[in-house]
Amino acid sequence: MYQKDGEKYFIVDGHIHLWDGRESNQRNIHGKQFIDCFYDYHKNLSPAEEVWDYDTYTYYGEDRLMRDLFVDGYVDHAIFQATLLTEFYNTSFGQTEASFALASKHPDKLTYNHAYDPRHGEAGLERLRRDAERMNLQGVKLYTAEWYGDSRGYKLDDHWSRRYLEECIDLGIKNIHVHKGPTIRPLDRDSFDVSDVDKVATDYLDLRFVIEHVGLPRLEDFCWIATQESNVYGGLAVAIPFIHTRPRYFAQIIGELLYWIGEDKILFSSDYALWTPKWLIEKFVDFQIPEDMQGEYAPITTEQKKKILGLNAAALYDSIDVPAELRLPNAGAEGVEVAAGAAQPQPAGVTS
Repeated sequence: MYQKDGEKYFIVDGHIHLWDGRESNQRNIHGKQFIDCFYDYHKNLSPAEEVWDYDTYTYYGEDRLMRDLFVDGYVDHAIFQATLLTEFYNTSFGQTEASFALASKHPDKLTYNHAYDPRHGEAGLERLRRDAERMNLQGVKLYTAEWYGDSRGYKLDDHWSRRYLEECIDLGIKNIHVHKGPTIRPLDRDSFDVSDVDKVATDYLDLRFVIEHVGLPRLEDFCWIATQESNVYGGLAVAIPFIHTRPRYFAQIIGELLYWIGEDKILFSSDYALWTPKWLIEKFVDFQIPEDMQGEYAPITTEQKKKILGLNAAALYDSIDVPAELRLPNAGAEGVEVAAGAAQPQPAGVTS
């Protein structure tokens, strides 16, 4: 929990990893390219005093993760978002079994979301069924630009992807986290395009689609989709570090999100260990839309910050219990579908 100026904030870090990017785990040059690209993001967007040395960054381990999140980082609960990258690493980049074991050891602090690849066909569906039962999955993380054989990505509305989404409904997996953000070398930029989100969000109203990185650099496309689709949410991983290096750019990002999709559908994420949550939380609580931009964007309220920093994510996961004194009404509220023939909803920032 974070406290400042008499206010208490329940913190849910909605996107964390326990990765192994060391040379010993790299299958090929692409494994090195991937972790090096991560490290460039880390160096270029972090305060100087928060930058790690390269060797620590490639593998930091469980003890440091627990300390950075729950001792130093104010986090009350965190969600693992699995990253496989089996074409680049000998074992999964995100160390899925170690992450699951750690979450099982600390269920009060950690939730584990697994991953699947719909290009694995029927065999992958059967594996998803086994994983869902063994891991008690509430969510999955998808990487539509991941390589598999000769394929360098897939679309959420592909035939096999739809089969897997339908299986998620049958298995009670409601939270579909999808990386739709900046390109990470050597993955292809176009494979992260957000247009396929529109199709599956419309067709699968029983699922919640949490679009990690809010579609950057396609923020406008994401906002136009998410304001129409009640079951589309935005995760701030990669977007929020701009609060340090380019605060006016971050003001534009958060201002657009609040205007279009509203305060109940935005989720805080550090993307640990790309960045540590401590300084992100401190800066976000202190952040305000610059005065000369407030003609276009409304000031951010303390209640909005509380929802974004944890209450919205907690509303999506049964494993996260918010103390009664820290709750707010309607935090994380799901959108209401408009009946056929009724007026379409306006952006969150517009009143009629």
